Amino acid sequence: MMSKNVLDVLEERGFIEQLTHPEEIRELLEKEKVTFYIGFDPTADSLHIGHYIQIMVMSIMQQHGHRPIALLGGGTTMVGDPSDRTGMRQMMTFETINHNAMQFKKVFEKFLDFSEGKAVMVNNADWLMDLNYIEFLREVGVHFSVNRMLGAEAYKNRMERGLTFLEFNYMIMQAYDFLVLNQKYGCKMQFGGNDQWSNILAGTELIRKKDQKEAFGMTFTLLTNSEGKKMGKTEKGALWLDADKTSPYDFYQYWRNVDDADVKTCLSLLTFIPMAEVNALSALEGSEINRAKERLAYEVTEMVHGTQAAREAESAAKALFGGGEDLSKVPTVKVSAKRIEEGLNLIELMLESDIIKTKSEGRRLIEQKGVYLGDATIESHEYNLLPGDFEGGMAMLRKGKKKYYKIELI
Repeated sequence: MMSKNVLDVLEERGFIEQLTHPEEIRELLEKEKVTFYIGFDPTADSLHIGHYIQIMVMSIMQQHGHRPIALLGGGTTMVGDPSDRTGMRQMMTFETINHNAMQFKKVFEKFLDFSEGKAVMVNNADWLMDLNYIEFLREVGVHFSVNRMLGAEAYKNRMERGLTFLEFNYMIMQAYDFLVLNQKYGCKMQFGGNDQWSNILAGTELIRKKDQKEAFGMTFTLLTNSEGKKMGKTEKGALWLDADKTSPYDFYQYWRNVDDADVKTCLSLLTFIPMAEVNALSALEGSEINRAKERLAYEVTEMVHGTQAAREAESAAKALFGGGEDLSKVPTVKVSAKRIEEGLNLIELMLESDIIKTKSEGRRLIEQKGVYLGDATIESHEYNLLPGDFEGGMAMLRKGKKKYYKIELI
């Protein structure tokens, strides 16, 4: 069932950051089908590219015969994780959290096989919302040292700005999740991003102290570029996995435009392409490296949005950058012919279409020669669109070097 140890696969692809018990974990993954979990707090109505790393790990583990538990944090989201944050998380209603959790569920179902015995999806609201406070303190709280908790990175970062007692409970709640999953499903391992190390340690120690059973933890690298900066940020914010929040075209273009130095990392962490091929692709030089970027962009877009969306994004990109003619999948802005005849200012159109966030951004772009209509550079922020700008009812707008938009007359 398990030919190569999955730990070797994860290490080779660059996922692993820290392990609680390296030798024991290797042996465990070698000899049995291990149930493990990763928690996802539904703080937004879509997962983003940072979560995608965790989903890839779950998928690789499942391919090697292990059983993932995708834990939806319906209960923990009511409190908020203080780790790696500068301020307290905005309080959300249970209804909003539940709606977000359902959106997450749809994404997990794309990547994992939830048929009998293959994977489990649960919501920690099922056991956290009805806890008896005194009983919880006596059964679980007694195993935690406040001194040790305050020494954890998750809390140290927040001590100066103020750490609420609400958030102080988060580590105990996450540790309790691990205990519940261990008791109910035989879950022996918890995985997470490297910022979750303190919380994961708390869970392994709670199980070992309370039930005298083995429990293990593993954290994974955050997706960063060659300069150590987090990847996945765009002009519009996070790179979302939901097509309504980040279009498949914009998603494809993000990966098509990564720096040469980041190609190997992205191919390793975000695709299932065998490492021999990853090494060959990332070794390409000069303009040849673009082949690797196109492969990366297609593979990730196909996994997140499906084959059709990936093909459409690819053909749209090639139409723009390769002199083709199929522009049907480029982001489209529709505008009435009457408004053009009346004299519609280009900056106004860009603002109302979310191409720019502010008028001052538009003026700055134009001053820097960063806005083009067709092949012509726009020279003035007072430029009004003209009927003559449109050929066959369509004009092509370019912002900066690589952002294209089709303006269509209606």
